[in-house]
Amino acid sequence: MQVKWFKCGDHWCSFDTLNLEKVTEVGVYIIWHEGNPGRVVYVGQGDVADRIADHRNNDEITAYSKKGALRVTWAEVSTKAQRDGVERYLADTWKPLVGDAHPDVEPIEVNSPWG
Repeated sequence: MQVKWFKCGDHWCSFDTLNLEKVTEVGVYIIWHEGNPGRVVYVGQGDVADRIADHRNNDEITAYSKKGALRVTWAEVSTKAQRDGVERYLADTWKPLVGDAHPDVEPIEVNSPWG
C-alpha cells in the first residue's frame, strides 16, 4: 500500500512544537528521535492529533529527546482494518523502543517515510 507521509514544509515535523490544530487526519504515525543512529520510539494509529497530544505527556516517550530531537510523521489510512495491518507492519519493521501492544493481525506493507 502506498501512503503519503506528512512533513512540515521540507522537514520532518517536530514532535514538541507541531501545531496539532492543523492535523486533521486519522491514520498511522511514527515518532522517532534523531541522532546517530536515530531510532523509532513509537508507532501507533488513530486520530493523529489526539494521539500525539497524549504522547507529549508520556515520560517514557519524551525521555528519548535526550538522544536527539523527537520527530513525527503520519499517513492517512482510511479503515480500521487497514490501520491495524499497517501499524503491525511498522512495528515489525522498525521495532519501536516504547510500546508493545500492536494489533495481532496480518501486516500490511507500506512505503517507508525515509525512502
